[in-house]
Amino acid sequence: MLTDINPKLPMRDKIATKEFYINKLEFSEISDYGDYLLLRKDNIEIHFFEFKDLDPNKNYGQVYIRTNEIDKLHQTLLENKIAIHPNGQLETKPWGQKEFALLDPDNNLLTFGQTLK
Repeated sequence: MLTDINPKLPMRDKIATKEFYINKLEFSEISDYGDYLLLRKDNIEIHFFEFKDLDPNKNYGQVYIRTNEIDKLHQTLLENKIAIHPNGQLETKPWGQKEFALLDPDNNLLTFGQTLK
């Protein structure tokens, strides 16, 4: 019965969020409702809500994004000079995923993973 999930993450500055996701991660804008922003890339959507008082050092926003081309995605982000989280380098995990992670401007953790067969 469930068909999709669209995570909602906090953002302090919509311009900075758009710059990062659209210009660096190649998302596209679906809608901008002032204090609420919807972005898409391929088959996923991420929604952002304005939280001007967010302390990035106390933000625990996280999303796990599955991909079927983890190596290509990782390489593209490196070529675009996107910082990979120091504790989230590309590696194979014991639970059968190949993963890496990065932080957005508000310290939302984006983990990308591919199931190994």
